[in-house]
Amino acid sequence: MKTAKSSLLLLPLFGLALLAGCNKPDEPAKPAAAAPAAVSYIDKIKARDKLIVGVFTDKPPFGFVDEAGRYVGFDTDIGRRFAKDLLGDENKVEFVAVEPASRIPFLQSDKVDLILANMTVTPERKEAVEFTNPNLKVAVQALVPQGSEVKSLDDLATRTTIVTTGTTADIWLTKNHPDWKLLKFEKNSESLQALAGGRGDAYAQDNLVLFSWAKQNPGYRVLEQKLGDEAPIAPAVKKGNIELRDWVNAELAKLGEEKYLLKLYDQYVRKELSDDTQPESVIVGGGKWQG
Repeated sequence: MKTAKSSLLLLPLFGLALLAGCNKPDEPAKPAAAAPAAVSYIDKIKARDKLIVGVFTDKPPFGFVDEAGRYVGFDTDIGRRFAKDLLGDENKVEFVAVEPASRIPFLQSDKVDLILANMTVTPERKEAVEFTNPNLKVAVQALVPQGSEVKSLDDLATRTTIVTTGTTADIWLTKNHPDWKLLKFEKNSESLQALAGGRGDAYAQDNLVLFSWAKQNPGYRVLEQKLGDEAPIAPAVKKGNIELRDWVNAELAKLGEEKYLLKLYDQYVRKELSDDTQPESVIVGGGKWQG
């Protein structure tokens, strides 16, 4: 009985304590932590003091390795110029070898800052990367041996066409001619070797590459018909990297004023094409595409 009576006496005390707690003045709210400032991608490159660029190593005249083991070519020299204008030294660039099918994955996994590897702009690729303004224009055609019976694209319907995996030719033929027999290789050089070895009847690829091969290797001709429409080629950055995309666009506009791409055309591309080819049919000066 004594214990029960004591408990009854304590109940009012608990009530008073609860009331005291309810009437306790509110503590001043702590200021919300400031959101971390967005890291500038350009500043990230500058802090690293190196621009990392994905390039081809087997696609002359755009990206290849010379006899001294040095990365050279139209695209590669653009990468060096970007490094010079961004970091003050054209040697502050690291080139990473890519294949057609690895270009987008290398951007998505941050292995490279930028792709300069002859990548044609397509609706599918625009979903995966940020394309800058273009620097080249191209069409896909087919290369056959000089003595081949193939006269037109229709003749390839019953033959074997070689393509390099992930190229515009591969994507276009897979979509538009799913019944055609395609023989696929990972590297451009492997595809050309397969054609030379008679493993296929034709090689479908960007026409600039085919013109170069045909000129360097007598005994081949390029079919006149094009697979699809002429399309722009552009550098690419990771999806959402608007800052670097806009920097490249401004840089291309500047290089257009200097006629820099025309200088690279004279150095690397002109000798690969017929004498009557006009640079404007290949080069997109200042990134201004008229499609």
